[in-house]
Amino acid sequence: MKRFKDFFITICLVVLSSLTTYAQTQVTNESARQTAADDITISLLTCSPGSQVWSLYGHTAIRFQDPAHDVDLAINYGMFNFNQKNFIARFVFGITDYEMGIEPFAFFLQEYARNGRGVIGQRLNLTTKEKEAIADALNNNYKPANRVYRYNYFYDNCTTRARDILVNNIDGRVTYDTNDAVSPSYRQMTHQWTGKHRWSQMGNDLLLGVKADAHTTRTQQQFLPDTLRKDFDHAVIVAPNGTHRLLVDSTYTVLQPYPSYTDTSNDIWDDISPIMIFSTIALLIFVLALLELKRKKPFWFIDATLLTTDGLAGLILFAMVFSQHPTVNLNLQILLLNPLSIIFVYSIIRQQIKGLCHWYWKVLLACLVLFLLGNIFQDYAEGMNILALTLMVRCIINIKTLRTKGKQPA
Repeated sequence: MKRFKDFFITICLVVLSSLTTYAQTQVTNESARQTAADDITISLLTCSPGSQVWSLYGHTAIRFQDPAHDVDLAINYGMFNFNQKNFIARFVFGITDYEMGIEPFAFFLQEYARNGRGVIGQRLNLTTKEKEAIADALNNNYKPANRVYRYNYFYDNCTTRARDILVNNIDGRVTYDTNDAVSPSYRQMTHQWTGKHRWSQMGNDLLLGVKADAHTTRTQQQFLPDTLRKDFDHAVIVAPNGTHRLLVDSTYTVLQPYPSYTDTSNDIWDDISPIMIFSTIALLIFVLALLELKRKKPFWFIDATLLTTDGLAGLILFAMVFSQHPTVNLNLQILLLNPLSIIFVYSIIRQQIKGLCHWYWKVLLACLVLFLLGNIFQDYAEGMNILALTLMVRCIINIKTLRTKGKQPA
């Protein structure tokens, strides 16, 4: 999503004033006013993905052109300040505020050209009345009291905001030529754009919970810029009198993308997938397990490392319980990445060195069984099932080779 430069703000406000004055001025000559409004064109802009994590899904903006007043603006609901205090923490917990921003279209285009990203415009087939309604809505939306909104990636983002400001000010009902039987989950839709970035995809899937695997409606699927673009391509406006007209008048290419700028799929980490890493760890653990069974004594340093890592990751998932993002607070992966592991790791290893089996191994084993059953309800991050089987081996090794407290060795 696009990040605005602070020094553009002054210019944007100056340019915006011309739009505001034009939209709000009462023209006595109605025919002249209608002619001027007819010259206005409003387009939906769809920007291709970038190389940064936050830009992998592309971006959406609105273009407002008024040649009679030499106005050509980009209206953008993706303005945020990455340097904002506690930005990462606020984003994780779903309390990030985004803003509506307005800038000259030339500046908007320059930023995307510099990053090798493409831009496609869809000129909308609007009546004079609808153009005026959208202009008034944009002016009202840009007021300081209205321009800031609480961002939510799936439900209220820069793409859904652009869609709503357009569709909600059209005189009629917008219908989409889509197959309602196709209802992918939010997770499946994000995978379409992170397939070449396996580690980014894994990070997303670790944080997303059960609700991210629910089926979606067509309107919900429009949180993705390219999905909205495709839906607009075949959308029809049904007027109150029953007449039909296409939503998009014409489509034009503003910028061609340069894949060499944005394609990071050749990065070494994309050649080493998460499942390869976890499979290697599992193989090593299984080999060591055979040695442990032979010597009838587990290697405590393996368990110390695994439980510490497991518990620290679990603390992150536990924190997600308190997030305002509705798709992360119920996550069955917490049964695997268990925060209790970090709490009990010291006492577990202490007893293990004495040849005693801590009760937590049985608790963790039960959690891992429930985790594997949870595959029915949730799609887990890549490699998590392999990690679960690895930890199950550790549980079984400790239960079988260590004696319980008070029990004498055979």
